[in-house]
Amino acid sequence: MNPSSVITAKWNHVADSNSVTKFIDVTLRGCAQVMFQNNPLTGLIFFIAIFIAAFAEGNPAAAFGCVLGTVVATFTGLFSRDRTSWLSGLYGYNGCLVGVALPTFLAATPQLWGCIVIGSVVSVIATVSIADVLKTWKVAALTAPFVLTTWVILLASYAFSGLPTSSLPAPALPHSFTDAAAEGLFHARGVMAVFNGISEVYLFSSVTAGVLFVIGLAVASRWAAIFAVGGSILALITAALLGANTTSIETGLYAFSAVLTAIALGSTFNKPSWRVLSYTFIGVIFTVLVQGAMNTLLVPVGIPTLTMPFVLASWLFLVPNKDIMPSHRRGQ
Repeated sequence: MNPSSVITAKWNHVADSNSVTKFIDVTLRGCAQVMFQNNPLTGLIFFIAIFIAAFAEGNPAAAFGCVLGTVVATFTGLFSRDRTSWLSGLYGYNGCLVGVALPTFLAATPQLWGCIVIGSVVSVIATVSIADVLKTWKVAALTAPFVLTTWVILLASYAFSGLPTSSLPAPALPHSFTDAAAEGLFHARGVMAVFNGISEVYLFSSVTAGVLFVIGLAVASRWAAIFAVGGSILALITAALLGANTTSIETGLYAFSAVLTAIALGSTFNKPSWRVLSYTFIGVIFTVLVQGAMNTLLVPVGIPTLTMPFVLASWLFLVPNKDIMPSHRRGQ
């Protein structure tokens, strides 16, 4: 038995010893499931990366909100009849993202923390509802519950003085974008952009966090780590060739949804192969196009796309996979 298996066996024994450690175990898995990993050590590494990035950006509320959202969603998932999904952390990951997103775009007020709690609870209800709607096609809900819940709260913030915004994009009319030609792709900032794209899955632009996320992925799945890095690189190249905003490229804003698409199509819902690689390649490029389209679509209402480009692109590409999708992934 290799050291990794020994550690896993010991942790599983500790987690099963009482309800508190089991809840901690599932909460960690919930954080890891944002990138499709059912591994508590991966979740722990992800949480560490989130705290490092949040404090580095001067927004510790995002880190604490992330923990709060994951805990609340995990607790709410206890009331679900699907014990297997709960144990895998599949009810926690949308709450995790709600918890990190709201403090990113809204000021840290008492009302914000209440919204994180409510939003995390609703994300679980939305997960069950969307999964039920999509079960005919055997397609996962992915992060759609997070996106829809967060969009509602962010849009509502314009109507309530108790939810002041901090960094929501200013509403504006769409217009044709013109920018100077992209610089060479393979320079220091290009390498940083690759890891920024991975860290932006959790709404941070941090090379350190991006590296830690890759390490966390590798702990659970080397293929997931490879596809995350490869997806970010391909998205970076695609956005540059299409002439996207240079700052947005370098901060990872054109890569984070593509990273999730790459992991989903390349290693989570398909077994890696040359055929799958080609399929994932097309999916990642299409996700970048959806990202640009949704950026334009949402400019007038002043809310971010979040991970909806990944959701839409992956739903489209996962439907043909419904007969080969792992059973534990169907509907969640």
